[in-house]
Amino acid sequence: MKSDIHPKYEAVVFNDLASGVKFLTKSTVSSKKTIEWEDGNTYPVIDVEISSESHPFYTGKQRIMDSAGRVERFNARFKGFGGAK
Repeated sequence: MKSDIHPKYEAVVFNDLASGVKFLTKSTVSSKKTIEWEDGNTYPVIDVEISSESHPFYTGKQRIMDSAGRVERFNARFKGFGGAK
């Protein structure tokens, strides 16, 4: 195996900007921005705009589209379009 070809795998803090939640995990991504974590150690911080803490799919706050109403409106709008001449 070749040595020194793999990125460094280290502890990183991800900061969800939408919800303000921070979580510590391991990743190959790095940053010059750092934060002192609850355990007293300093870790690089990666700011993310959305994570599982704020994404509507995971939080259960997603909007459900009214697809039946949309189809009915489409059919009403184009009722006579493309009919026999």
